[in-house]
Amino acid sequence: MSVSQSQVEAAIAEYKDPALDKDLVSAKCIKNIAIEGNKVNIDIQLGFPAKSYETELAQALTEKVSELAGIDNVNVNIDTKIVSHSVQKGVTGIDGVKNIIAVASGKGGVGKSTTAVNIALALSKEGANVAILDADIYGPSQPRMMGIRDAKPETDEEGMHPVLNYGVQTMSIGFLIDEETPMIWRGPMVTQALEQLFKDTKWKEVDYLVVDLPPGTGDVQLTLAQKIPVSGAVVITTPQDIALLDARKGLRMFEKVDVPILGVIENMSIHVCSNCGHEEHIFGEGGGNRMASEEEVHFLGELPLDKSIRELADGGKPTLVADPEGVIAKRYLDISRKITARLSLQAKDYTNKFPTIVIENT
Repeated sequence: MSVSQSQVEAAIAEYKDPALDKDLVSAKCIKNIAIEGNKVNIDIQLGFPAKSYETELAQALTEKVSELAGIDNVNVNIDTKIVSHSVQKGVTGIDGVKNIIAVASGKGGVGKSTTAVNIALALSKEGANVAILDADIYGPSQPRMMGIRDAKPETDEEGMHPVLNYGVQTMSIGFLIDEETPMIWRGPMVTQALEQLFKDTKWKEVDYLVVDLPPGTGDVQLTLAQKIPVSGAVVITTPQDIALLDARKGLRMFEKVDVPILGVIENMSIHVCSNCGHEEHIFGEGGGNRMASEEEVHFLGELPLDKSIRELADGGKPTLVADPEGVIAKRYLDISRKITARLSLQAKDYTNKFPTIVIENT
């Protein structure tokens, strides 16, 4: 008696994907199942980049299906298709960009910019076309972190072209001013500059544009929510109560403007002594996870308080560049997959599928 497709699907459904937090059958990632005697071919299409995880995923599914009686050969094919997802109502898309992910924090000093740049680099390593926009007009830091502090964007009749390094397109007001020059601008000038950085930059086939927001819930965040098509937001916090209080404000802001929360990241969660190996929760323990549970949003993971993260970012070679196979890099990769996996489950954007209707009087 041969194995049926429903039996194979049931076997696949026993594996819960850690990034999607659900099985691949209910996530609609199974595109085809072909059964030929004792051989099964399975075609999977993920909606998020997962190059470093594909071998592990294929092995896990092979083990599940191989347990079926009469199956001796299982072949799992995995590919990725990244599409545009829905954004706020009434906001039009940006040419060359499929999805915009805002990285925010309620307060400064929680490592938001360092986390944003490593997430962008992790997504690129996983196989996506990635860009990062430094939306902190008053305190741009991405040119230094991306190792391109002296670069200048090329301009032509089309507009400004992002600076490319480490495979990631980057744009920042920091490219246009001296690093030590303060930006003494009022709110309207800042919001206008932000809009120009978004819309006048000639982004090139970007799957994910990671936006490093300044801390707080002021003019820049409001402009982003009202005029820029954001697919989802990630909130960075540390475990301490004062940071969690402000992080909740960031969550509330995105909820009010109908931007989906993709999850919460707890940074500086634990410190490991470089001399003795002693682990200590300097800023408290488990605060980000508790907040995510209370606010009914996803907890994306923890990042350690490690001086190498700061040193490498300051030196222009972030963790994903300097130590791409290390333990900390793996954490960033896991978190980046969870972010885009959560995004892949959201409604798709079909606005480009519909024709433009023009009514003419004849």
